[in-house]
Amino acid sequence: MKADRLLSILLLLQTRGRVSATELADRLEVSVRTIYRDVEALSASGVPVYTERGRHGGIALLPGYRTDVSGLTSDEARALFVLSAQCVHSDLGLDGALGSALRKVMAALPAPHRPAAERISERVLVDPARWLQPGSAAAGTDLGELQHAVFADRRLRLRYRHSGTPAPVEYTVDPYGLVFKASVWYLVADLHGEPRLFRAERVLAAETAEEPVRRRPGVGLGEAWAVLREQVERLPKELAVKVRVRRGRLDMFVRIHGSRLSAPPPADAGGGAPEEWVELAMGFQSLPSVRALLSFGGDAEVVSPQAARRELARAAAEAARLYRD
Repeated sequence: MKADRLLSILLLLQTRGRVSATELADRLEVSVRTIYRDVEALSASGVPVYTERGRHGGIALLPGYRTDVSGLTSDEARALFVLSAQCVHSDLGLDGALGSALRKVMAALPAPHRPAAERISERVLVDPARWLQPGSAAAGTDLGELQHAVFADRRLRLRYRHSGTPAPVEYTVDPYGLVFKASVWYLVADLHGEPRLFRAERVLAAETAEEPVRRRPGVGLGEAWAVLREQVERLPKELAVKVRVRRGRLDMFVRIHGSRLSAPPPADAGGGAPEEWVELAMGFQSLPSVRALLSFGGDAEVVSPQAARRELARAAAEAARLYRD
């Protein structure tokens, strides 16, 4: 605690110039006597700090002295302040630590770099959450136990609810780490020596085991995540579907269903009248999943196969019967 306080005093003096002992004591929540002892410790360690008595006195550093963030360029200073959205650090319980760290970095920056660093934090905001997605994806999820197992290198017992399965399942896994992707937290772990992905919000209970983690030799979080990501993005698409979409709705269609496209839209898709049609090739994992295209109403039509057209016709008829009255 004393080392942290000494660093805080040093950075405050660099930033503010002359500061009274009373103000330093209030900021650091210690007594004035403790501040003077800390100043003596700084002086004994070679820091050119001195005190001045009187109405306009205080504690200050000799002119020209500063501790610097060694080798930090202007671009590197700006990069430090373009951080992920606050929800990431809040979910991990690190929002207070982030603010404190950035204040210390700002105070330690060379004077010419400070305005650029302050400006980047005011002009650039990173928000990873998708549109119309309420709150944090980790709401209701206690990441604390997951973090504990990851950093303690211990096995983890999970009570987990799979999507579409009402009964929870219990697992003992070997965690690699946590991944935050598209505003969703995931636990990357091995189950019986195979990489698995667990959505944090579906973890009903977690308990760190006493046994040490049993990760595969030479495999880290980055390698395990790369394998899992490839598996998710290359899920088999057994049903090839041809769809035509009105040009005026093409951008929104690609934004929502882009992951299902088998090929990018034609190069001239952006030109022409909004009511004209653009044909696209798509792939679906199952016939019922084609029903997702009904959200575009009459602006998207399945051309082939006939089985997909019949599936959409059935879905439209069901909806018509439901809302007929």
